[in-house]
Amino acid sequence: MGVLLIPRLTLTLTIISLFIFLSRSSSQEILINNAERRIDLSTHIVKVFFTLKVENIGTNAVSEILLAFPPTQADHLAFVEALATTGKRKKKTYVPLVVKPTELPDAPNETKYFSISLVNPLNSGDTTTLEVLYVFTHSLEPFPMEISQSESQLVYYRDSALILSPYHIKQQTTFIKTPTTKVESFTRLDPTNRAGTEMKYGPYEDQPPYSYSPIIVHCENNNPFAVVEELVREVEISHWGSIQITEHYKLVHAGARHKGIFSRVEYQSRPSFSGVSSFKHLLARLPPRVHSVYYRDEIGNISSSHLRTDSQKSDLEIEPRYPLFGGWKATFIIGYGVPLQDFLFESPDGRRYLNFTFGCPLAESVVDKLTIKVVLPEGSKDPSAVVTFPVEQHLETKYSYLDVVGRTVVVLEKKNVVPMHNTVFQVYYTFNPIFMLAEPLMLTSVFFLFFVACVAYLHIDLSIRK
Repeated sequence: MGVLLIPRLTLTLTIISLFIFLSRSSSQEILINNAERRIDLSTHIVKVFFTLKVENIGTNAVSEILLAFPPTQADHLAFVEALATTGKRKKKTYVPLVVKPTELPDAPNETKYFSISLVNPLNSGDTTTLEVLYVFTHSLEPFPMEISQSESQLVYYRDSALILSPYHIKQQTTFIKTPTTKVESFTRLDPTNRAGTEMKYGPYEDQPPYSYSPIIVHCENNNPFAVVEELVREVEISHWGSIQITEHYKLVHAGARHKGIFSRVEYQSRPSFSGVSSFKHLLARLPPRVHSVYYRDEIGNISSSHLRTDSQKSDLEIEPRYPLFGGWKATFIIGYGVPLQDFLFESPDGRRYLNFTFGCPLAESVVDKLTIKVVLPEGSKDPSAVVTFPVEQHLETKYSYLDVVGRTVVVLEKKNVVPMHNTVFQVYYTFNPIFMLAEPLMLTSVFFLFFVACVAYLHIDLSIRK
């Protein structure tokens, strides 16, 4: 056994060493001629727009580009998207690229990576331009952590003036946009400039791989920190002409916690100074042609809502029973119906499929946990879901009125959901139209049995009287 174990161990170490060598050599073959990063802190969702001009300075073709994130940012990363650009200005075209998480065995300081797969391999001496968008949640830290009703909300944002990258960067610049011009403090490096709501770090020349220079920005941000701790959306399909949607929300204001007492008189008399970081209105973007819309909580129906509809969209402006300050929570339900023909279609292979929007209807909100339950008509078989990003899937069974075998429910679950996830998804299934007669036959049977029971009762009653 010892004689066989040594060659196997040697072979394993050789493969690992070769993989490390290839990953390092691929990093040395790529040079980033110019990198421009724009960080938007306008809301509580941090958006980063990243432009890379990449050149292959090696001898071998390269088919992927790596993005690196420190572990503190990777934990809050909600969305990554990459596009390849060709042309200039008005003639510029964008090609979506596949982005997926990856691992490197020699990652320094637990760095996390995402790989961008290029459409065509980048040959030696060739260049390409990439446009990258990534989004962070829960990345703005309120400081102070508690504020009174009359105070503004201040937040910390932590990052690096130098872009963390496994490649050598020839020139780079970072821009940070703050919500207002009120900035308490920010890290100053050479060169650093600030004008209005924008700060500029750089340009920095010839930075080696994995360069890092921490910075902190302490600024004012009174935008609503609307976080849905849990959202359960049920989409019930009925082949009789309608789709019913029911959404259960657990909402929290995730900003600086409110301290002291709440004065409604001061809140209403001085709205521009009192409770500026609170919010009492939320906008829900619903599908067009909605009907039977309701908005209620545990107490009952909430009448403080306004619905505006047109051929493209429906905007539902809702107002909770009380304004939400930092740390305050609210639970409520939104329900509505949509026409069946707008969202249910038939594929060429004869299957039916639902084409609906993933994500949360509330504008500029973060969902910590989203669960979508698509309730298929009774008798549906072979369900499958198609989503453009990873989600957890499983099946359940739901029993409703007049059901015999129950309805199949396709359950989709995802954490850390942002508005960029509001894309369409599909749920395919097969259905035999004969099952549409199940409910009418069940109703007919119930009425027939009820009629027979009534006749039998009257007959017995008359017999006793006679």
